[in-house]
Amino acid sequence: MKIYISADIEGVAGVVVPAHGQPGNAEYERARRLMTEEVNAAIDGAFAGGATLVVVNDSHGPQLNLLPEALDPRAELILGRPKPYGMCAGLEAGFDAVFFTGYHAGAGQHGVLSHTINGFAFARILVNGIDCAEATLYGAYAGSLGVPVALLSGDDRLMAQCGAMFPGAQLVTVKTALGQRAARALSPERARMAIRAGAMAAVRDVGACRPAVIAAPYVLEIELTGVALADLAALIPVAERVSPKIVRFQAGAMGDVLGWINTISAMAQLLR
Repeated sequence: MKIYISADIEGVAGVVVPAHGQPGNAEYERARRLMTEEVNAAIDGAFAGGATLVVVNDSHGPQLNLLPEALDPRAELILGRPKPYGMCAGLEAGFDAVFFTGYHAGAGQHGVLSHTINGFAFARILVNGIDCAEATLYGAYAGSLGVPVALLSGDDRLMAQCGAMFPGAQLVTVKTALGQRAARALSPERARMAIRAGAMAAVRDVGACRPAVIAAPYVLEIELTGVALADLAALIPVAERVSPKIVRFQAGAMGDVLGWINTISAMAQLLR
């Protein structure tokens, strides 16, 4: 039983403000330890449920957040960026299930630190008309490989936006959003206990999960946060300018959808 974990930070219990996700301050150092311990809980639960291999991909920001020396040594760890398929780098069709830990609601949604991929650049991302969170995009990518999402952890707004996309998955709510930068959370210990229990159940009941599917072909519409960012994205030859802030792409595979999103996200650094 092979389990793939994509780990983000904004949905971790105790994480509520941008500083928690930004390297270079004491709050970030605390948050990355909380993130690592929630991932450890998912790893431990997966092995307790019968997993034989667990691969973890650090999926937040610089993708150098998880502490390798503190990670459960039974798991393998993917660090760094850029890397193919971003938050699901290294995921292959041979995996039995995906876990998304520390995930969050999408851009423009109520939810703790809500955004999609790049809060500076993206106001909204639509795929075939579906308003996407990161869990939507990467869950559909996993589904295109035939791999179901079996566990999703984060805040209540994430579950409201994305939970129905993953039938049979364990939904572990570790905090309730009181605002974009405020939450009522479980203690870190209770959050880890809930994630461990959810991970164990997810592996044992993986047969009840079904891959999430957004049917091809794909129409990707990206609403940028500013006109200059849309100007930049529109320089891509296959981009179609829909409005001052919106560009559109056609794609035949979910991997290509992710490629365009991550390309524009990287390009946006030119205008920071």
